[in-house]
Amino acid sequence: MADRSHPLAASAAASVHCAAVQLAALPPTARFIVRDAGGLAAIGLAVPGVCRASVSGERAVLWLGPDEYLLLAPDDAAPRLVHAVDVSHRDAALTVSGARAAWVINAFCALDLHPSAFPVGMCTRTVFAKAEIVLWRTGPEIFRIDVARSVAPYVWACLEEARREFLA
Repeated sequence: MADRSHPLAASAAASVHCAAVQLAALPPTARFIVRDAGGLAAIGLAVPGVCRASVSGERAVLWLGPDEYLLLAPDDAAPRLVHAVDVSHRDAALTVSGARAAWVINAFCALDLHPSAFPVGMCTRTVFAKAEIVLWRTGPEIFRIDVARSVAPYVWACLEEARREFLA
């Protein structure tokens, strides 16, 4: 993959520490839209259930629709797939973590993020403020957000605004 700058590098560097909610820009990731579940099985990846993710080592597959999956892999370990579209340069990723992570996300997203409604492993496309995102709960208090590079700074700014309440 070609080197690319992270659209959130400056925002992440300027972000102040907050014990209740942490924001972090994730390194570049190889991303593929896969329309054929058989292709995933052919490279040894489990096909996730509806609105779920399956993880195998450093790779993850997220269910985005009845016949659409998002495959995430480290930039240097991208698998070769015949029926896949490389969208690696389209999006940027960040994490929101901490005891108030769900609250901060809910300031701009109307999903019920209680663990009983949105448990670890659940993922979905949704709207965050005015941006389309893919939201994935990767841990009890950890969420991954994949968003178009062009609006990633806007999403980061919204998250910073929402977590301002918890700054000491």
